[in-house]
Amino acid sequence: MNFSSFFIYCFVVAFTPGPSNIVILAAVQNEGMKKALRYIAGASLAFFLLIAASVFLNSVLGSSMPAILAFMQIAGSLFMLYLAYQIYRMDVSENASNQATSFTSGFLTQFLNPKVVVFTLTVIPSFVMPYYKSGPVLSVFVVIVTLIGVAAYLTWAVCGTLFQGIMQKYQKASQTILALLLVYSAISVSGITDLIKG
Repeated sequence: MNFSSFFIYCFVVAFTPGPSNIVILAAVQNEGMKKALRYIAGASLAFFLLIAASVFLNSVLGSSMPAILAFMQIAGSLFMLYLAYQIYRMDVSENASNQATSFTSGFLTQFLNPKVVVFTLTVIPSFVMPYYKSGPVLSVFVVIVTLIGVAAYLTWAVCGTLFQGIMQKYQKASQTILALLLVYSAISVSGITDLIKG
């Protein structure tokens, strides 16, 4: 097994900007670290469940991957647009803020985020399962990948805390930028750009 490729893949996917990381930044800005941790908990649990499911259901999911991906593109894009709207108006409505940073929102974001789902469906089957078949060994890799994901979420939260003063000083501008980044993510994963190009 090529451990360096495995860890590089895990760290690049986990730490690069995506919907969950953007919501975490917005949550820290508007709610503080304590409430952002609810979202991180939901996202982390879903991340773990997706990785575990990919190990146990790899053959079933592998054969139906195109259908699953098409659904995730549509549902994920719509959910990201919803989150973008919630982030944009966070300072106007506390209810919107609580919805965008809830445990449930963090949990659902992971299941509807094609980047995360494709990553979790491929990382262990591609890098680990060709070399290891034992349940305990696969479980260790599930935990390792989950911990890398949790570390990425917490890193984004800490960065949000460090830049919270700047983000609050320019609250509307920062929320608009974060919302636009989510809109961009939604367009990117929707498949619309592929249709236009092709």
